[in-house]
Amino acid sequence: MAPMPWRLLSVDIDGTLTLVHGWRRIAEAFGRLPAYEDSNRRFFAHELGEDPHLDDLLDLAAGHTIPEVEAVLAATPKLAGIRDGIAALHADGVRVALLTHNPPYVCAWYARTFGFDDFEGTVGTTLAGGRLVRPAPVHADKRGGARRLAARAGVPLDSMVHAGDGASDAEVFREVGGGVAVNAALPEVERAAGVAVRTRDFADLVAALRSLPPRP
Repeated sequence: MAPMPWRLLSVDIDGTLTLVHGWRRIAEAFGRLPAYEDSNRRFFAHELGEDPHLDDLLDLAAGHTIPEVEAVLAATPKLAGIRDGIAALHADGVRVALLTHNPPYVCAWYARTFGFDDFEGTVGTTLAGGRLVRPAPVHADKRGGARRLAARAGVPLDSMVHAGDGASDAEVFREVGGGVAVNAALPEVERAAGVAVRTRDFADLVAALRSLPPRP
């Protein structure tokens, strides 16, 4: 088997690792589904920018504790084999990190549950009386997050590959050495990627990485 051409893989969470958007499940669990659907409708109609939309999503957890959110994360349907796939990549000398618009408490749960090495998300956790409150306005910056992950890992950007499903992930594909579109709904995301996979198993992402050459 040829050696893995990548030294760092970054992975989106919602729609990539999960089979349904994680914040939809949080909205359902906390009785906030109408607010989730309204913000989504306005965002996809271009009536709402990405940063205000993220503010709305994070606000869905306001008034709840981190353990309550973690219980929803645990119950959210995900790709099979995430921990085993990360272990296989580690055996190949590849670091695996999260690159997402999620807050640190979500990233930290995924990291310790599945063995991710690092993460880049959006905003610090804001608590009052042990409960989450609406955070200060957030700023989406996945491209900057990719650069920060690569710098911390000591990896050049052309030795980094990103896996994701959305328009912000397509921007990262162009920033790093390669991209894998995972269950992407938008054709432009697949066009921006070096390879596209439709799967319910993380092992298929690992297989795609083995065959994906870095861009010239």
